[in-house]
Amino acid sequence: MAHTPDRPQVAGLVLAAGAGRRLGGRPKALLEHRGRPLVENAVRVLRAGGCRSVHVVLGAAADEVRLRAELAGCVVTVNPDWEEGMGSSLRAGLASLGAADAQPDAVLVSLVDQPGIGAAAVARVVAACESSSALVSAAYEGRRGHPVLFGARHWAGVAERASGDRGARDYLLEHEEEITLVECGDVAQAYDIDTPEDLAHLE
Repeated sequence: MAHTPDRPQVAGLVLAAGAGRRLGGRPKALLEHRGRPLVENAVRVLRAGGCRSVHVVLGAAADEVRLRAELAGCVVTVNPDWEEGMGSSLRAGLASLGAADAQPDAVLVSLVDQPGIGAAAVARVVAACESSSALVSAAYEGRRGHPVLFGARHWAGVAERASGDRGARDYLLEHEEEITLVECGDVAQAYDIDTPEDLAHLE
């Protein structure tokens, strides 16, 4: 995806800290997809979709993930509080972005366990970002889903409201009228890899 100086710069953020409790304690980042750890797929998708830089938040089995996954060029943060849920990982990721030397205008947040969401959906959401005030979400048959893009002006508010496994849900509900929905149901499938049955989605 081409970038021009007048376009907002969008970073990608992969939340990949989960322990996969319903998968028998197999960390989601290390589940194999197309012969490689799932976290690598998530990073590749963000880059192919137009994210200029990629930040990754690890938690469960972080040392093993670092050893087994190719994350060169990513900014990797280990969330010591990952067991508290997705909210703590989102806060850790936003803090990492805020500390970056070249702070982007926006961040597109993706979940490591949604391999059905590829670069085409990411590119659509990125293309809808017009400023650091943007709030953009992929939609599936009109219903909001992932990935979600937050302009930098929203980061403090998102971090303040993120808790437990709700992530940014409360913040998005409070700002629902500001969200630009981008239909992605024709190019992506928003399933999660949560249970042993879901492993059938992996290739």
